[in-house]
Amino acid sequence: MLLIISGIIFFGAILGLWLILKSRHMDIWILSYVKEAFKRKETVAHKHIYFCLVDHYEPYFAGADQKTARKLVDDWVEGYRKVASKHSDSNGNPPQHSYFYPIEEYDEYVLDKLKVICDEGLGDVDIHLHHDDDTADNLKTTLIEFNQMLFDKHGLLRKNENGELVYGFIHGNWALANSRPDGRWCGVDNEIEVLLNTGCVYDMTMPSAPSDTQTTTINSLYFANEKPGRKSHDIGELVTSENWREQELLMIQGPLKLNWQSRKLGVIPRIEAGELSGDAPPSLQRIKLWEEANITIEEQPEHIFIKVYTHGLQTQNMKMFFDDGGFDHLWSLLEKRYKNKKNYTLHYVNAWQMYQKIKQLSSK
Repeated sequence: MLLIISGIIFFGAILGLWLILKSRHMDIWILSYVKEAFKRKETVAHKHIYFCLVDHYEPYFAGADQKTARKLVDDWVEGYRKVASKHSDSNGNPPQHSYFYPIEEYDEYVLDKLKVICDEGLGDVDIHLHHDDDTADNLKTTLIEFNQMLFDKHGLLRKNENGELVYGFIHGNWALANSRPDGRWCGVDNEIEVLLNTGCVYDMTMPSAPSDTQTTTINSLYFANEKPGRKSHDIGELVTSENWREQELLMIQGPLKLNWQSRKLGVIPRIEAGELSGDAPPSLQRIKLWEEANITIEEQPEHIFIKVYTHGLQTQNMKMFFDDGGFDHLWSLLEKRYKNKKNYTLHYVNAWQMYQKIKQLSSK
């Protein structure tokens, strides 16, 4: 009888754990996480930390009117310029902000404002898109027209050595390559192919946990699988020192960890996915987790790429960054831990600069 009761308790515990994992869609990536935990990490004498903050920069979120949206951006630009002037990395460069601007929220005034602050050396602009029930042909037209307008009208984006417009991308609602099980917020199974054919060279959508759009691949730099099919970026070839793929889409993932020092009900670890918000302000403990995610190029463990994200213009996030000193605290923590230290060099980079560095290191 005791054996039966023990068996019931054991299987009940296993079932309870599985239900917890399913409720947060952790079943998608937990095996990769466990496997990663047992992977041997090389010890290096000196680490280069490349820090990139990408922003789903949405001035018209929650249906804001034009006056409100433009005021938010004015306040942002003024506040960012002021606080960023107090900080620099190991090379003397100021903090960088990467504005992934949503196509469906186009506003000439806003983009001209962003152009000014980017020209001051404080960031860069790339592409963001929310769409639903879309088609490959319509998506291709949408991307080409918007990219061309950003370049011709606003002097944004950039061209490659062949004179072709290139850009980085973050998918709205995390639904890259139609990855939601219900097919919402995209509709294009071959989205990776469309992105490549319109000049996209890197994607920074992941991680999306706890969303069910999360990939099984975590904490990695890899080339997305181009094979048409929903969620085709789920796996791919890891970037190494000698396998650069010029014609493939580079997936630059942010950290995905379990935070055992911050637990729900004192038991369940919180998911650390690199989001900065009013509910998730920066802290030293979180920065350590971002570093521990160890997102590197295979065979070059001394170069660690930390990409975190925000929805910067949401009210609670603006308050955290500026009124509550979030930006100042973030950069002070990074500089105290990594700047001018014997074992570290801190590099503030925007999304494009991070892509370029990865390309340089993997083209040797």
